[in-house]
Parts: sequence; C-alpha cells; structure tokens
Amino acid sequence: MLPYVDKIEFELLPRPTKGEDGKPLLYVRPVTQYKFDIDYIDKFCAEYRNTKRGEIVSAFNTFMSAAGQMLASGFRLETPIGTFAPKLKLNGDFTDPKKVKKTDVSYVGVEFVPSKQFQKEADCSQRGHSFKVHSTMVGNAQMHDQQAMSNALQLSMFEGHVTIKTFMLKSGLKYNSAKRYLDSLCEGDDAHWKRVKEGGVTFYYPIEPSSEKP
Repeated sequence: MLPYVDKIEFELLPRPTKGEDGKPLLYVRPVTQYKFDIDYIDKFCAEYRNTKRGEIVSAFNTFMSAAGQMLASGFRLETPIGTFAPKLKLNGDFTDPKKVKKTDVSYVGVEFVPSKQFQKEADCSQRGHSFKVHSTMVGNAQMHDQQAMSNALQLSMFEGHVTIKTFMLKSGLKYNSAKRYLDSLCEGDDAHWKRVKEGGVTFYYPIEPSSEKP
C-alpha cells in the first residue's frame, strides 16, 4: 500500500532572470518524499492492480528493448502514456541548411511528451491533494533575509576569508545559490568583497575600508 499523502510539499528555487525588485524570480518544484523503483511498482501492481508478480518488470524490460530499437531507427512511438521520439542536436551554429552535413548532427537523448490521459492520472488535484511549503530552508529562500545572510557570512569566516562550501553549511544554501550570492557581493564599483581563486578553490575576502575605491 502506498504511504498516505494529503499534502504535496514543494520548494522554491531561483530562476536566472530577476524581478522588478532585482531579486531572482522563483520557480516551484515538488519535494520528493519517496522514491519507488520498478520492483516496488511491480509489487504494488500485483497487490492492487491484478497483475502477476514480475509482470510489470518484464513488460518494462520488453518495451525498453523494442522501443529502443525503434527509436534508434528514427521512429516516433505513440503509446497510452505518451509519445517517444529521438532527440537530435546540431553540433554548431548554422544559418545555411546547405552547409549542414550529416556529421554535424548528434543524438542527445529521448524526447517524451506525456499523453493527456497519463497527465490526468497523475494530476494530484484530481485526487484531493493540496500543497504545503517544505519546512526547511531550501533553494534561495533565505537569500532574501539579509540578516540571515549576514550572520551566515560571519559564521563562515575562517582566517579572514569565506569559501563556498563553508558558506553552504552556515547558510543552508545549495552550491549554485551560495556561489551566486557570494559572487554578487563582489560585483559593482562599490563592492565590499573580492574573490581570489587559488589552486581550484575560490576564496572570498572582505575589502578593508582603506583599500576601497574612492
């Protein structure tokens, strides 16, 4: 039986673009509470969907082998769960179609477009679920709390500098968000921090008032 869930947790993360207030725009994604492998799905279907044990595993393996062969031949596959197609890319920038050779094209993966029925089956709102924000600070949520960031910087200071890893630990930010925040302190003519890369590690140093630009 599946674990009971009445609210789906989500977390907020920064987008590359910024809003009118100069802060990164946010996007939302679900927080994965459970991960089920094919064996769990197979067992669940045997208990609640009238299949035989091993049937789902066998079906997936057979489909993967057959579909892989068809996709490798450039075919497009339409299934009850969605459409599969090979995904290609050009190895370079071209404006003239006549200059594109077969060696300029590469396979990069499989494109999947879920069917309307599959999306409907997966629609959490149709199953009575609501949402709630994840209880822990994630993404860049705390980046908007200047006091929290200031405290994290002070706690991260070691021998006169801050590193991304130490700032990650003290601020709760993920690597990219921590790096982006520290880099932002070093930007502009009135920056109060500077970054120095030594041996593959980037160190962030506060700029002493006497060394600041007039």
